Amino acid sequence: MEIYENENDQVDAVKRFFAENGKALAIGVVLGIGALVGWRYWTGHQAESARETSLAYQTAVSNVRADKPQTLTAVEKFAADNQNTYGALASLEAAQQYVDKNDLAKAQASLEQGLKNTSDENLQALINLRLARVQVQQKQSDAALKTLDSIKGEGWVAIVADLRGEALLSKGDKQGAREAWSKGVESNTSPALREMMQMKINNLSV
Repeated sequence: MEIYENENDQVDAVKRFFAENGKALAIGVVLGIGALVGWRYWTGHQAESARETSLAYQTAVSNVRADKPQTLTAVEKFAADNQNTYGALASLEAAQQYVDKNDLAKAQASLEQGLKNTSDENLQALINLRLARVQVQQKQSDAALKTLDSIKGEGWVAIVADLRGEALLSKGDKQGAREAWSKGVESNTSPALREMMQMKINNLSV
């Protein structure tokens, strides 16, 4: 650390500092201002882009109808073009439309696309749950069980247990189904879901 004998020494030191580093400081200030302006532009652009994407999503989804192929195609295109939460939600909507049309293969493809569009764990869990349900309907029990294994979190325990029981039962594994539903009954879930799983367990004994 430099030691100064008096105030004049301090002033001289400051002058020397700016003489030696003035250019670098000026560049730093310019770069700092440029970065700030750039950051503000980028965040503003991001906000505007998010608004546009949200509006496009709402338009595509509000227009979709299972009996109008062009509107369903528009939702699929939106999902493919937007690798984000909105794209994932659009995939969910497209999948539901295909389920309503009993086109389970396309429903599965839409859900798999949705999984690629989001990193949000809760949204991924929801998509995986829908995917597992479609796989059970297609008699892809092993694939459904694998899909269910990827769903984590206490909030999903009961509903995953219910669907796991369905998948196991479709394989002829009554004991496995009983164990899955029993786990669901013992979990912290709604009375309606608990009662439904208990009924399924009781029906296994008939």
